[in-house]
Amino acid sequence: MYTRFGLLALAVGLFSTLWAQPVAAQTYQIDPVHTSLVFRIKHMDTAYVYGRFNQVTGSITLDERNPARSSVAIEVDANSVFTANEQRDNHLRSPDFLNVRQFPTITFRSTEVSRVNASTVQVKGNLTMRGVTRAVTASVTLTGKGRNPQGREIIGFETTFSIRRSEFGIRYGLPGLGDEVRIILSVEAGRQ
Repeated sequence: MYTRFGLLALAVGLFSTLWAQPVAAQTYQIDPVHTSLVFRIKHMDTAYVYGRFNQVTGSITLDERNPARSSVAIEVDANSVFTANEQRDNHLRSPDFLNVRQFPTITFRSTEVSRVNASTVQVKGNLTMRGVTRAVTASVTLTGKGRNPQGREIIGFETTFSIRRSEFGIRYGLPGLGDEVRIILSVEAGRQ
């Protein structure tokens, strides 16, 4: 029979295993089928319009004992932008916005990872879009670990952060179309 102290120790132990089990860094490949990259922008200072990118790839190297040795590399196919409106999607692909012919890929490369708490890290890195690179910082939460039906180890993360599109040279429609773009990224990745 567990004492109160024993139950507390068991609960703390189970929670801490999310970050503390593996000894060495592990590399995970982002699963584009189970990864979502959603964005929102305000239209005419009235309502938010949402969209997504359908093709997200990359890798995560995770050192759970020493997050500073972790890294993230993400590539987004800019042409995969989707807002459920073909005319708007084609406009977003044009030189007014993403200019996908000249800049087909949006990338993020981490420069620093640091632990915030048992389930959250702060990731700093460089976001490149339309040939412009800017530093961004995001708080990233571990959403789970497990195994897929094939027995492969999988891991999940989520983050929400904002950028200003004007900082990447995308000024079309300002101020009627908002400058701030909120980004929500939910990643599932499988261990290599």
